[in-house]
Amino acid sequence: MRYLILSDIHSNKEAFTAVLSRVKRKRWDRVIFLGDLVGYAAHPNQVVDQLRQLRPLVAIRGNHDKVCSGIEGGEFFNPPAREAALWTQRKLTRGNLRWLRELPRGPKLVDNTFGIAHGTPIDEDAYVFTEIDALNVFRLTGYEICFFGHTHYPVIYVLTPDAMTTVLTSGTTFRLELKPGARYLVNPGSVGQPRDGRPLAAYAIYDSDTRVLTIHRAAYRIAETQRAILEAGLPRPLAARLAIGR
Repeated sequence: MRYLILSDIHSNKEAFTAVLSRVKRKRWDRVIFLGDLVGYAAHPNQVVDQLRQLRPLVAIRGNHDKVCSGIEGGEFFNPPAREAALWTQRKLTRGNLRWLRELPRGPKLVDNTFGIAHGTPIDEDAYVFTEIDALNVFRLTGYEICFFGHTHYPVIYVLTPDAMTTVLTSGTTFRLELKPGARYLVNPGSVGQPRDGRPLAAYAIYDSDTRVLTIHRAAYRIAETQRAILEAGLPRPLAARLAIGR
């Protein structure tokens, strides 16, 4: 089974469209979405519509999905993020608003093969930024493989009986064969808000038969996304940061 793994699209239609164009040339059997479909950028309905059309789909919610759909108020968001979330809530169609509200919380076990979470399998809003964070997840959960999002940073944490290793991705195509006896926490990076200093959309494909994980990067029309953000009256920093991948 080949899984297309997406996370943190954040209403960036241009980035999502670029990824979907790229994967038309690749075989995949199921789409996995790790949360934060909306927020920040200016095309919430378009990206919800795009994701809903992908089948078969396993999706969970992110923190921006909760705030943008009114499940939570966003009191802990920074001002630009909260402004964008409230704007998004006003712009979403009734059907898309309802669909976002009904997204399940993580974690979920997919095909008895791997887990998925937005923040962590322990807390959907928590971040995994360090090996200590990753080790805590490994200690408190039993997943051999778990995919997560939220940090917008493509990274793989590997736990073996001997060591903990952090694997940083590189290039536009990064390939890793997952070894038996090791455990993995995998962040595929963000489609719409990359924050590793590389302004390229990120996504992953995992082949559960060969146990090969590939993390891909794709260029997209950043200027178009920036223009739409500014024309919508959303905070200027949300547009500026896209050009530097921060």
